[in-house]
Amino acid sequence: MLDNKKELLYEGMRNIGIELSSDQFEQFNNYYNLMIEKNKVMNLTAITDYEDVVIKHFVDSVSIVKVMDMSKINSLIDIGTGAGFPGLPIKIVFPHIQVVLLDSLNKRINFLNEVIDSLTLQRVNTLHARAEDYSRDDKYREQFDICVSRAVANLSTLSEYCLPYVKVGGCFVSFKSEKGNDEVMTAQKGIKLLGGKIKNQTEFTLPGSDIHRNLIVIEKIKSTPPFYPRKAGIPSKEPL
Repeated sequence: MLDNKKELLYEGMRNIGIELSSDQFEQFNNYYNLMIEKNKVMNLTAITDYEDVVIKHFVDSVSIVKVMDMSKINSLIDIGTGAGFPGLPIKIVFPHIQVVLLDSLNKRINFLNEVIDSLTLQRVNTLHARAEDYSRDDKYREQFDICVSRAVANLSTLSEYCLPYVKVGGCFVSFKSEKGNDEVMTAQKGIKLLGGKIKNQTEFTLPGSDIHRNLIVIEKIKSTPPFYPRKAGIPSKEPL
């Protein structure tokens, strides 16, 4: 069974150009086991089958390599990280990156801290907060090379949450389904107000599945005005 798991994960990552080490496989395997065990007592994910987790969580998270050269990224923040996606798989594959995982639910943050300790990951921190909270803090505002999010929200709202964390010259990468195309059109005005511009979109099907993925890369071309993001709750109720 372990050999089958290895082959599933190794092959899945090879399909996006990643060759895992044996240590990285063990980290992913331990991550899976910890998530499934914790999922018995709290809702972390509806996806629990090993093959599905490999494709829909692990490979999906690392598919960011299709749009970014992650070897050149030094700092990353994951907004609305949930069970750690996409931030933790990216950290496992690219251990040099300083990663911050932000989520509004403390139970999820506690779980992520358990994973970080168990996998002995270095230079990765968690934040229990709403996205709007820390983006006004000088320690975090415009301090990251890249912000990522798989959170379920429209692109305009996500951009208001995420772009304030990105330094000028950096990028916000939104993981979307095929519906992302429609959202891009309506979000362009808000993205411009926040100091960003659409750099590119990359559409593909996750290997071994029929799941459509749309990675939208928004480049930060100037500082976000200080009055963004607006007060908690407003970005989702009244998108820019």
